[in-house]
Amino acid sequence: MLTRREEITRLLESTEQPMTAQEICDILDLRKRSIVYEDIDHIARTVRNQGKEVIVKPASCGKCHYMFKVKDSAKAPTKCPKCRSEWILAPSFLIRMKK
Repeated sequence: MLTRREEITRLLESTEQPMTAQEICDILDLRKRSIVYEDIDHIARTVRNQGKEVIVKPASCGKCHYMFKVKDSAKAPTKCPKCRSEWILAPSFLIRMKK
């Protein structure tokens, strides 16, 4: 039986399209996205030792299309610094071999 982090890693390695924390929650039947964000932060450090990397498609504002910078933390922002909208399109993630 795989741990939750191993399941998330397997999902992110096998998917063709980047996955959001909410999509991961839906597939693995988890209740909180915050747990997935914490796990992705940990997974990013773990897979780095295996010659892999977590690729992040950054969050963006649904109103003005402002593209957030990729940070050290996987957490989604809550408000757009440009237009102050709270309509944020969540970041999505993949795991691939480093090039």
